[in-house]
Amino acid sequence: MRFDRIRLQNFKCYEETDVRLDAGVTVIHGLNGSGKSSLLEACFFALYGAKALDKTLDEIVTIGAEETVVELEFSHDGGQYQIRRRIRVSNGDARTAECVMDGPSGTTEGATDVRNRVAGLLRMDTDAFVNCAYVRQGEVNKLINASPSTRQDMIDDLLQLGKLEEYRERASDARLGVGRVRDDKQGALSELDDQIAQKEAKNLHEQRNELETELSSVTADIENYEENKQKAEQSREQAASIIEEYEEKRTELDELDEEMTTLREEIEATERAREELASEIDETRTSLTDATERRDSLVGHLDGLDTSPEALDSERVDADLSAVTDEIEELTEQIREASVEKQEADSDAENHREQAEQLDTDAREARAEAEELDAEIEETESFVETKREDLSEMAEEIEELRESFSEEPVEFGEAETHYESVTEELGECRETRAERQATLENERERLAEAEQLLEAGKCPECGQPVEQSPHVDSIGERRERVDELETELQELEERIENLESNRDAAEQLREREERIEDLEANRDNLEQLVDQRETTLEEKRERIETLREQADDAEAEAEQKREAATEAEQRATEQQEQIASYNQQKAELADRRERLETLSETLDQIERLSETAERLRDEREQKKSLNDERRERLSAKRDRRDELREEFDEDRIETAREEKAEAEDYIEKVTEALSDLESKQSTLQERLGAIGNELDQLEELRERREELTGTVEQLESLHDEAAELAEMYGTLRAQLRRQNVDNLERMLNETFDLVYENDTYARIELDGEYRLTVYQKDGEELDPDQLSGGERALFNLSLRCAIYRLLAEGIEGAAPMPPLILDEPTVFLDSGHVTQLVELIESMRERGVEQILVVSHDEELIDAADDLVTVTKDTTTNRSTVERGRLDERVVELS
Repeated sequence: MRFDRIRLQNFKCYEETDVRLDAGVTVIHGLNGSGKSSLLEACFFALYGAKALDKTLDEIVTIGAEETVVELEFSHDGGQYQIRRRIRVSNGDARTAECVMDGPSGTTEGATDVRNRVAGLLRMDTDAFVNCAYVRQGEVNKLINASPSTRQDMIDDLLQLGKLEEYRERASDARLGVGRVRDDKQGALSELDDQIAQKEAKNLHEQRNELETELSSVTADIENYEENKQKAEQSREQAASIIEEYEEKRTELDELDEEMTTLREEIEATERAREELASEIDETRTSLTDATERRDSLVGHLDGLDTSPEALDSERVDADLSAVTDEIEELTEQIREASVEKQEADSDAENHREQAEQLDTDAREARAEAEELDAEIEETESFVETKREDLSEMAEEIEELRESFSEEPVEFGEAETHYESVTEELGECRETRAERQATLENERERLAEAEQLLEAGKCPECGQPVEQSPHVDSIGERRERVDELETELQELEERIENLESNRDAAEQLREREERIEDLEANRDNLEQLVDQRETTLEEKRERIETLREQADDAEAEAEQKREAATEAEQRATEQQEQIASYNQQKAELADRRERLETLSETLDQIERLSETAERLRDEREQKKSLNDERRERLSAKRDRRDELREEFDEDRIETAREEKAEAEDYIEKVTEALSDLESKQSTLQERLGAIGNELDQLEELRERREELTGTVEQLESLHDEAAELAEMYGTLRAQLRRQNVDNLERMLNETFDLVYENDTYARIELDGEYRLTVYQKDGEELDPDQLSGGERALFNLSLRCAIYRLLAEGIEGAAPMPPLILDEPTVFLDSGHVTQLVELIESMRERGVEQILVVSHDEELIDAADDLVTVTKDTTTNRSTVERGRLDERVVELS
């Protein structure tokens, strides 16, 4: 992999910068504080985003700028890639506004997706990149200063050995899970055995036989009582029949009395009607006389009318009436035209009135909506108050859960760390066990080989004849070593068992802590909901104010419409006066037409009254015949009533009532007895059913026990397999780590020997737990911390380069390594050590590292550079600029 180009806009101290980077060694040179390291931080940020920053996004944005843009172009495994990240500052908060990665396999968008794609491409996440390829300023001694376990984790993660530990932990967790399930199933099996024993102790079959005998007796009693009850019901029905017959005759008598009363009333009503008809006949005669007189009077008041008897008929009167009607129609047309104009004015007035009413309605609706919103505000305020109470309850539960940690071995917030600590210690014990097992196996093999040599008469150490060897007694030491390892393994097994139990307890604490976190998250969500509702309250109050303003506007406009309506009404009044004039003329003609109509009607009335008088006389005669018929029917009903009265026997009815009462009393008693027996029968049936169910349950329990026994056996086998799998992963990890330790130790010594010319040190040793030891020529051991500052820094750089080589050679070209980046590596080096650093850089280039980037203010490193990038800062603007050129070109410029 190689960085090709980095472009910056408003990144820290860079306003606009575009730097091209080539293969080989590039030295980024400049004074302290000029912004050299920021170029490499920009490359690191382009790859991994916010994860690459020690602080926050807003600190990379140039002060006073609103936006930062970082673009990185790089080559990897034969492909060309480009990443663009744009950070936007809004209201003092910096956020990623754009993140895009283009490459041979397409485009990836989004900060998280781009970071994951880069990690997959390089097979390194942020931490791995820093631990392997990027020696950041001030971290040159990071690996040597780390604890052995931390250094072990760093290197194991780089070499992907963490996956094996992850698999081993999964297998171990699976074993624990299977163990828990097995224990649960065994507990369930024990419970089933107890349940089966309890049910078998009840003698369920014997109980069922006794209950069936008792149920048979109760059933016989029920049948006897039901037979007696049936007889009593028959007696009751016979008595009821007699009483019912009596009631029917009593009803018929009552009906006859009612019908006779009705007939008498009808006869009386018909007689009154005949009298009324007689009166109507007299009135009709009187009306006929009046009509004749009215006819004569009308004829006298109609000018120009021929009143001779032969001319005074309806047809002649109708002809005169038609002529008057024509004249009236003419006036009516004139009135209609005037009415149209009046109607238009009335319509305008009505429209204005309706619009005014609609505006009034709008105003009322707006005010009504405002009232509804007032009610909603009250309801929302009640809701907010309720939710505030819920928040208080959640806070109490959180407080109780937090207080429960006072009785635990860890404080709240430390459960996860405690769990990880126990898990880490458990993992370390398991790894140690695997290593001890591998060592024990080796020691046993060496002991067996030594014993074979000894039996053959040869030295266990050198293979020489025993009489010539000084090492014969070492075989006893080997046996002691085997015994010590076996004892240590036993202690480790006990320690692992205790740690597994502690981890289960720690996991429960972690779950309780997660419950608190969930409650706190729910509380935050509920608080947001309450805040939203309170915001809604303010919006509704603003809406109420708007509605009431609209109502005021509508009422004002309604008043204007009413004024326009008044003007239209005035126009209508003027047309009405014209219509009145026409109507006066029309009224005079109408008066004549009315007299003619009245005369015509009177002539018709005289004819009708004559006919009516004749009809009323006929009707009066018909009503007389109807009453004669009713009187005959009344006489027949009176005879039937007397006949029924003679048939009544009061003593028989009383006897029937007594028998009915006695039967009902017996039925009530026997019904109660039957109810008790049926209840008892139901109870017995339920008990029988319950015993039947228990017998079925007993059979089901036996079947479940058989099935559960097989499940427990399968879980036992699965538990053993999971334990073997976890042990296999631990052993494999220990073996692979041993191989990597050997390779890393070899490369570290090669690198250290290459760059360190002092004959004081003989070699460096790296044990299985990544503890480093320096050996002097005289065999004395030194801890790296005992080296001088420069030697220690050079030692660490050698270790980092060795790790880089190990990864590069282990990958075998499948995933090319990123550039080797050294940020201010000379901080702790004197002049002599800087020269050795130059040799180290040169050796890494010769070993095939495609690109090495060195940030330094030291002039001596310039000699090791293929390219030189010079960074300067303007002290007045505090902005940095970059100047790039080949080293030979710069030399020419300087000369």
